[in-house]
Amino acid sequence: MSRPVSFAPGGNANLFARLASGFPADRSAIFLETDDGTRMTFAELLDRAGRIASLLVASGVQPGDRVAVQVEKSVGGIGLYLGVLQAGAVYVPLNPAYTPAELAHFIADAEPKVVVCDPAHEGALAPIAGRAWLLTLGTAGEGTLVAQAARLPSEREAVARVGDDLAAILYTSGTTGRSKGAMLTNDNLWSNATTLHRFWGFRPDDVLIHALPLFHTHGLFVALNLMLLNGGRMIFLPKFDPDRVIRLLPRATVMMGVPTFYTRMLASERLTREAAAGMRLFVSGSAPLLAATHEAFEARTGQRILERYGMTETGMSTSNPLDGECRAGTVGPALPGVALRVAGSEGEILAPDETGVLEVRGPNVFKGYWRLPAKTAEEMRPGGWFVTGDVARIAADGYVTIVGRAKDFIITGGLNVYPKEVETALDALPGVTESAVVGVPHPDFGEAVVAVLTVTSDPGDVVAALRDRLAAFKLPKHVAVVDELPRNAMGKVQKNLLREQFAALFG
Repeated sequence: MSRPVSFAPGGNANLFARLASGFPADRSAIFLETDDGTRMTFAELLDRAGRIASLLVASGVQPGDRVAVQVEKSVGGIGLYLGVLQAGAVYVPLNPAYTPAELAHFIADAEPKVVVCDPAHEGALAPIAGRAWLLTLGTAGEGTLVAQAARLPSEREAVARVGDDLAAILYTSGTTGRSKGAMLTNDNLWSNATTLHRFWGFRPDDVLIHALPLFHTHGLFVALNLMLLNGGRMIFLPKFDPDRVIRLLPRATVMMGVPTFYTRMLASERLTREAAAGMRLFVSGSAPLLAATHEAFEARTGQRILERYGMTETGMSTSNPLDGECRAGTVGPALPGVALRVAGSEGEILAPDETGVLEVRGPNVFKGYWRLPAKTAEEMRPGGWFVTGDVARIAADGYVTIVGRAKDFIITGGLNVYPKEVETALDALPGVTESAVVGVPHPDFGEAVVAVLTVTSDPGDVVAALRDRLAAFKLPKHVAVVDELPRNAMGKVQKNLLREQFAALFG
């Protein structure tokens, strides 16, 4: 049975106050432990967050001011996240892999009052930070942030905020264009956390293996927020390592990951039914999980992977059920309180099992794009429906199948090709590990279908093998084999890079 979660004292909608309402009464309880034996209690977490909040407020940070953070994953980073929320400021996490040239765009766009970076990058960021106050935080807790916060009191009330106030700005991954800042409110993040807490049956004794990054929705607003709200324990890893994670499974009950985590675990002989026997929940998201991976994992461990669907702008919108059918190849039905529909090219609402662009409405849907009102208006329909840009179909029983991105859609010779359909056929061929299908310019057809594969053995004549499975216009006009597909930090294949790579293939 999951434990009911109370609202924050006094009705303060500040996300920090709401999450802290789920902390155990005994603050000496362990919240986090690392693989090297370091532990942090809830009392220590509150102490760190409170001192950072005191530093921000004392330094003139006002409610709604942005705090941009580009640091490596660390225990100290969690205290910083909560401290920013406690101060009523807006948390803006940035991928540590971004170069100074890339960061210049985000900092100019968000206009943060404070920028926090790794001590080693302070010199490179100083010219970019502009008038922002530049602080540093290293993975071992070193840096000016902790040193200055240590002198200040830790006990303070969370700054009062209302539900519609911003809690975070999260920049989109930018795989198909310039990153946009998605404005996420206290209510957006709170509604998603409480919905998932109930739907996934979280219990006070749950222990989560946290191997995801902290600059992305999955690791920050799903995994971390859920464990804060749950008052449970995390095993906190700096990055994913399959053998380390498998070794830790007997100490945990829940794991959240991207499909790459599960394929790499399956490649290890250490992944056995016995190793996973104490786990109650494996979750996958951020990129499509192949049905073959789902089936292989269940055959090896006896455990189903629960696949869900979400995005930066909406948090989580669908999930296969905890109890009930986890249907391979689908992302499950809509979460409670979330509405879904599929629309055609003219905006008409389609019937079940018809393919179109998925639209989402609910308390999880973001407030809009930061300082881009025209873009916000373009992607929102009347009635609060957000156009996700994902091509999908919804079965009569509500289960959603994601077909691909609308921007990945290929028109060849005037006919429409959904890359996911071709990829599914390719992935089923012997020797093919994974595929990515893109459209590239073609002098006769407008666009040509190109398949890029990773393989374990020679798949032979791929096109010939597909002739009985796909219409002729869907067949690849070129097949390339590569060592690995280009991915972003969350495991999504970067098809824009593949399109660029093969753009001149047909002249």
